[in-house]
Amino acid sequence: MPIITIDGKQFDTDQMSAESSAQLASLHYVDAQLQSLQSQIAVYQTARVAYVNALKASLQTPLEQVIAQGDTLKLG
Repeated sequence: MPIITIDGKQFDTDQMSAESSAQLASLHYVDAQLQSLQSQIAVYQTARVAYVNALKASLQTPLEQVIAQGDTLKLG
């Protein structure tokens, strides 16, 4: 007899109507999907930080430093 609690009230899942059972199954599915998406977001945020750090490491001298050193900047 699995029990769930909603808004402080307990319900026996064995006694639920078919409609209530279907709603509960949908809720479980959505919760699992949300958890999966949250995990994916964490992975993407970690990857983004790594890419930003790699980009910073690969960049040459910032333009402001080049101009301050008196180098000529040719455009086009």
